[in-house]
Amino acid sequence: MNGLEQAIYEDLEFLYGEKEAKPTFEILKRSLARFRSQHPQLAKQPVTGRVSELDSILIAYGDMVSAPGQAPLFTLADFLQRHIANTISTIHILPFFPYSSDDGFSVIDYKVVDPKLGDWGHIHQINRHFRLMFDAVINHISAESEWFKGFLNNDPKFRNFFTVVEPGTDLSQVFRPRTLPLLTPVQQTTAAGDPVEKLVWTTFSSDQIDLNYRNPDLLLEIVDILLLYVAQSAQFIRLDAVAFLWKEIGTPSIHLPHTHRIIQLMRKVLDAVAPGVAIITETNVPHEENVSYFGDGTNEAQMVYNFSLPPLTLNAFHTGNSETLSKWADSLRLPSDQVTFFNFLASHDGIGITPAKGILSPGAIADMCQRTEALGGFVSYKTNLDGSTSPYELNINFMDALADPAAKEESRELIARRFLASQAVMLALQGVPGIYFHSLFGSRGWLEGVKQTGRSRTINRQKLALSQIEYELKDPHSLRYAVFRGYHHLIEQRKSSPAFHPNGPQRVLFCHEGVFCLLRSSTDRFTHIICLHNVTSLSQVVSLEIRHLPFTKETPLKDLISQRPFKTTDSKLHITLEPYQVLWLEGN
Repeated sequence: MNGLEQAIYEDLEFLYGEKEAKPTFEILKRSLARFRSQHPQLAKQPVTGRVSELDSILIAYGDMVSAPGQAPLFTLADFLQRHIANTISTIHILPFFPYSSDDGFSVIDYKVVDPKLGDWGHIHQINRHFRLMFDAVINHISAESEWFKGFLNNDPKFRNFFTVVEPGTDLSQVFRPRTLPLLTPVQQTTAAGDPVEKLVWTTFSSDQIDLNYRNPDLLLEIVDILLLYVAQSAQFIRLDAVAFLWKEIGTPSIHLPHTHRIIQLMRKVLDAVAPGVAIITETNVPHEENVSYFGDGTNEAQMVYNFSLPPLTLNAFHTGNSETLSKWADSLRLPSDQVTFFNFLASHDGIGITPAKGILSPGAIADMCQRTEALGGFVSYKTNLDGSTSPYELNINFMDALADPAAKEESRELIARRFLASQAVMLALQGVPGIYFHSLFGSRGWLEGVKQTGRSRTINRQKLALSQIEYELKDPHSLRYAVFRGYHHLIEQRKSSPAFHPNGPQRVLFCHEGVFCLLRSSTDRFTHIICLHNVTSLSQVVSLEIRHLPFTKETPLKDLISQRPFKTTDSKLHITLEPYQVLWLEGN
């Protein structure tokens, strides 16, 4: 065995013991050898330089835009190529497999493209102009999948693919992300052909049956699926709901050591055959738990979703006070230069509140919930172990969430300016920006969709007619036009400076409670940017001591956004920021 193979074997031995590890390792080793022989070019991908300031990731459903007579993935590929091919580097296509519920996150078949969307050829069409990010929805699978049907029919292959719990088992310690039953009763056929009731583990819904990673055969199936995604050009793989993989009676069954070890194994597998492919973990949990998926900075996820950022940014704009956001940002640390944050503000889901617990006070969270409902959004609650309920998600479009519920009407200019200021905060932070389709293209909340489905998350999942979005993007009086042009400009300016490299140093400057102020530097420490974001509806005056910055009094500064030059006065830099104004001042 070489060193990497030995490390893979040790992971298997930790998970399954020596007896199971040996045959499992031999199967896995053959699988990896076969993959390498079929895709030798992937093993030559560089490990370093995977992302830079040139990178941002757009998050979109495969049918986000549609046109009569066209496969949705074809329409999406054509639309994105025409509008953002030279601006956005990567497209995260949300689950594009056949599914039975949850808008794609209850997968029926991991290995095929949903025929309603298109085929693998259409995925590759998007790949002609963009890198690709796929979802690996591998904590659970659809109740309509062949795997679960095989389990119900007592097929020996699938008999241990799912977690069966005996009636009366004490599960009181299990962490519950939602208010739904943890166990779902199903009818399984015995060898004699008789029906018998079984209780299967379902973390999220009765249609999403959790997979049993205690079974090494299941793990091997999942590894084969990951390798398929790599073969189909995925360069980033998002591990959905990965914190719940390993179940252990008598524990919370979240963030268990075995779960981390499975992710470490997946990392080693990909390093062995396609080292250029990155794992991104999606764990909607408090910050310290979330960043644990970096591992030691070399052995686990290369990126983690920065889940605390959306609620903290929203709080800053709601209160006109950036101090909590600034203190949190000042605490961010990367364990190595091999990893970075996946920064985002909006997604296909709502705005998670759990990641803000311990950072925002209960009163601040309650205020956010009340404001969301006052603005026409929704708040999702879960039941705690003691029977109480607590909010876990705000279901509202991010642009709408920034509004003032007391204002009867707001101008298009104000809405766009405030929204773009919030997005600039995300773009300026250390990491790679993840931008939701509806954010980039200036969508509002879809209340009619919530009425149609009865699900609060639908408010942020509208699918758009190609003709309508194209019309609005050409209309200089539309909100879409203002937001898209402004967002596009911000991304282009971000790309222009090496100080925005995802691993470039970051320092928070506590210059004013109403201004989120950040110093970003290039990895060679030669280029620096002072990023100033006014989170208030009032003008703010900021004074910065030059001696605290990597500049001199003679250093010429230029705002990347307006291209306006700035000069220092004596030993200070005095700046007046208009309401919701953003300045990115670059100097060398």
